[in-house]
Amino acid sequence: MKRTTGQNRAITSKWRPATQAIRGGTVRSEFGETSEALFLTSGYSYDCAEDVAARFAGEQAGMTYSRLQNPTVEMLEERIALMEGAEACRTQASGMAAMTTALLCQLSAGDHVVAARAAFGSCRWLTDNLLPRFGITTTTIDSRDNDAWKAAIQPNTKVFFFESPANPTMDIVDIAYVCTLAKQHGITTVVDNAFCSPALQRPMEFGADVVAYSATKLMDGQGRVLAGAVCGSSAFINDVLLPFQRNTGPNLSPFNAWVVMKGLETLDLRARRQSENALEVGRFMEKRVPKILHPGLPSHPQHELAMKQMKACGPIFAFILDGGRRQAHDLLNALELIDISNNIGDSRSLMTHPASTTHHNMGAEAREAMGIGEGMLRINVGLEDPADLIEDLDRALCKVGL
Repeated sequence: MKRTTGQNRAITSKWRPATQAIRGGTVRSEFGETSEALFLTSGYSYDCAEDVAARFAGEQAGMTYSRLQNPTVEMLEERIALMEGAEACRTQASGMAAMTTALLCQLSAGDHVVAARAAFGSCRWLTDNLLPRFGITTTTIDSRDNDAWKAAIQPNTKVFFFESPANPTMDIVDIAYVCTLAKQHGITTVVDNAFCSPALQRPMEFGADVVAYSATKLMDGQGRVLAGAVCGSSAFINDVLLPFQRNTGPNLSPFNAWVVMKGLETLDLRARRQSENALEVGRFMEKRVPKILHPGLPSHPQHELAMKQMKACGPIFAFILDGGRRQAHDLLNALELIDISNNIGDSRSLMTHPASTTHHNMGAEAREAMGIGEGMLRINVGLEDPADLIEDLDRALCKVGL
């Protein structure tokens, strides 16, 4: 492998995120390719038996097995770490693999977690169902309430776990306050930043210890592959997370890593343009629906905090209809341009009904506690002309009496 400036931290750390997204982490082979090479291999050969022994002993640099290292995957990991402002990154097979790894690698029986009540349904399944099986308890709080974080701390609290903005209620966490509080008590903060990506929000700038991603979302940005990532200090990634990951195997395939790298090249452009589109669509929707949850609009109760932490509003917001599930489903069925889909971060506009999709397994009582009603819809605004999206929404709203 031919190293380039993309692997030189002394150089790449000075680049701005949009530049890092294109050139960070790049390593070229002897052929000098400009686009990153795709290494589809599970194993590696060695010149002699002594070399392989030295590599396994950690005495010689080089690859040993693609569950541990792969050139394509390593390029992506270095690129995400640079964009995040993190010392290190490890990628995983999916966003939920990343969340699971980020939690289980550092928790043991008897530990306690404080988690935000508003979260992706599978993240709530981790804290509500999986962790208790291993003797790990969780206190779920309203993450918007700073005092609630402090009140929930116990002597055995090891992790604060939250999303901001939260899926799908768009709750905003005061990241700086919560991370400062955590540090005062020796607690590790794990932040799910999938709704923003490092193009729009960098939680480590506000004191976060660990930032986890579903790279399936904005990082890929075109609905092609599953991928996840966890960023943190070198000590956390190499000494805490890596032993868990290398022995449990939730690894990202080289092909998916390559696809995500191609997505990162346009991430800054997409995230900012989709935010602009979402703001324009949001302003239209605010005049037509009973309630809208959009962090980019002054009507959002945490608008000022959101704009303090985020460079732009992001592509996602939610709104609530008074007619419950029936009216929400009727609106979805009336759409002609916007797809009915539970994904987010895509360049295409997508809409879903969280109560019957992403959060249906939680049950009505838990959804109500999270603020997810039967009339809530979540929209991911894509790269289409916002005027076309508004026309599509206008037709659908008229058909359901709005």
